Amino acid sequence: MTQKVVITGATAGIGLATARTLHAAGWEIIAIGRRDDRLRDLADEFGGERIHTVAMDVRDGQAIGRLRAIVGVPDAIVNNAGGARGLERADAAQLDDWLWMIETNVIGLVRLTHLFLPDMVARGSGTIVNVGSVAGEFPYPGGNVYGATKAFVRQFTLNLRADLAGTGVRVTDVEPGMVGGTEFSLTRFGGDESRAAEVYEGMTPLGPDDVAEVIAFVLSRPAHVNINTVAFMPTDQGFGPFKVARHDDV
Repeated sequence: MTQKVVITGATAGIGLATARTLHAAGWEIIAIGRRDDRLRDLADEFGGERIHTVAMDVRDGQAIGRLRAIVGVPDAIVNNAGGARGLERADAAQLDDWLWMIETNVIGLVRLTHLFLPDMVARGSGTIVNVGSVAGEFPYPGGNVYGATKAFVRQFTLNLRADLAGTGVRVTDVEPGMVGGTEFSLTRFGGDESRAAEVYEGMTPLGPDDVAEVIAFVLSRPAHVNINTVAFMPTDQGFGPFKVARHDDV
């Protein structure tokens, strides 16, 4: 029997790679994204087989509420839609950027999870994969609200695990480090392509396919296995020293 997976943010980057990887593995894909033209391209790529597309923004609560009638109850959810806006120090950040990250990375993820979770529990099976970030565990300058939203994803995942033990529903937080080949940095820097490219200069980042393969691995585990958290980075990325403010008058 073909399994059905809902993937948000499926029009680019990790979401698109995940849709391709899981479709190749035999899954029926429910691809959700804001750009209808890209969704149509994806459906054409798959020959219209085992794919259903829904053009919507995960910040739209009414649109999310209609999904249940459209797609039924999926076997898995990949909560991938999200992003970062800005890298300014907190006091210089734009409030609209903070609110966009909270609405997209937190509220959209919570709404989609809440929509399908009761039916998954009633059925006694299902897997929720939340795409977090190492930024949810390790702070860095300018990461303020983005890091906070991913910390929420991490803790929400773990608390779902605490609630859902014994229900047959599994939950995993997939936490990649730097991922190139996506629109993440382009979005963060307001479409500035040169500044976005500088983020990955002189190093080899993870690619969307690397993350998609981890998600596919999580979903392919036997029903009695729940992978709580997967944190991984490119080999060229590591951990920095603590930030220390130095004052001349000391």
